[in-house]
Amino acid sequence: MKRRSFVQATALGSGAAIAAPALSSGIKEWRMVTSWPKGLPGLGTGAERLASNITTMSGGRLRVKVYGAGELVPALECFSAVASGTAQMGHDGAYYHTGKSEGCAFFTAFPWGFTADEMDAWVRYGNGQKLWDELYAPFGIRAFLAGSTGTQMFGWFRKEVRSLEDLKGLKFRSPGNQGRILQKLGVTPVTLPGGEIFPALQSGAIDGAEWIGPYNDLALGFYQVCKYYYSHGYHEPGAALQLMINEEAWQSLDAELQAIVRTACDAAYKDTLAEFNARSGPALRTLVKDHGVIVRGLPEDVLMACGEKANEVLNEIHAGDTSPNRIVQRIIEDFLAFRKDIIPWSRIGEQAFMNARQLPFEFGLKG
Repeated sequence: MKRRSFVQATALGSGAAIAAPALSSGIKEWRMVTSWPKGLPGLGTGAERLASNITTMSGGRLRVKVYGAGELVPALECFSAVASGTAQMGHDGAYYHTGKSEGCAFFTAFPWGFTADEMDAWVRYGNGQKLWDELYAPFGIRAFLAGSTGTQMFGWFRKEVRSLEDLKGLKFRSPGNQGRILQKLGVTPVTLPGGEIFPALQSGAIDGAEWIGPYNDLALGFYQVCKYYYSHGYHEPGAALQLMINEEAWQSLDAELQAIVRTACDAAYKDTLAEFNARSGPALRTLVKDHGVIVRGLPEDVLMACGEKANEVLNEIHAGDTSPNRIVQRIIEDFLAFRKDIIPWSRIGEQAFMNARQLPFEFGLKG
């Protein structure tokens, strides 16, 4: 057998033998860590589709292997893993990393902020991406929008919430700025990754929890402990997911591979949002009809109080920015300016249509 034929035959017959040719032909093999339990619908599977798309679109030149929460690093340590180069990529929510900078939260969701479409507009056609690049540059990371869960639910409770008094004293799983808001209203906020919420509810370590919405919440089984399920999800009206990339690794990619990664992230944003929108309605029906879940909207006095406290938190973050370049303050100011500009169109566009669709005319097949 000729030497070339022997090498080809060996490569085809042994996974170990593929590595050397892969390296010599310029193939890159990257790790993507995530905050999601392996295979979790929407989040975990969305990260896996993103990785698969990058691998396929690159013709195998950039091969991405996904690690679920805890497989390579703890669920909430993706940022540090990407910054250090332990992994070249990380998929999670930017607001998990407000310990690095308060500015991170604005690239997932800030209470009473952007819907999914408005977030997309700010990052792509406002100053969002530019400010995001500047925020992450000192950490040796860049990030792109790479998923959205859309509007979320306020959360799960064992007992009905009739007023602000019913919130006081509760231990409630809610991270970031929503936790701060609720703390001002007498709640004890608890930060937990998704995979740890159900055990904490079951054991009584927490009294309630928010996660995402019907699609994921059904999969995680929260209805087994809590029967009251509340909107409005003002705290995450269009929660975005991010793909973080180690800057040195990013710079090692040629222009074609960089374009492929960005395009795959663009697709992942819409793909994940579409999945959550498509699956949440049927999941909500299952929760109500099969599991006896009681769906409620928050009383207006609770919503008003949450809005007032959200404004307090926003101003505290703005005043607390002591960075030399005022990056957090500039993110907030731009966020608010874009919000002011886009709300009038959202109000007379989609919001007006959604309101009109509730009118009691018949709409369906006759006979």
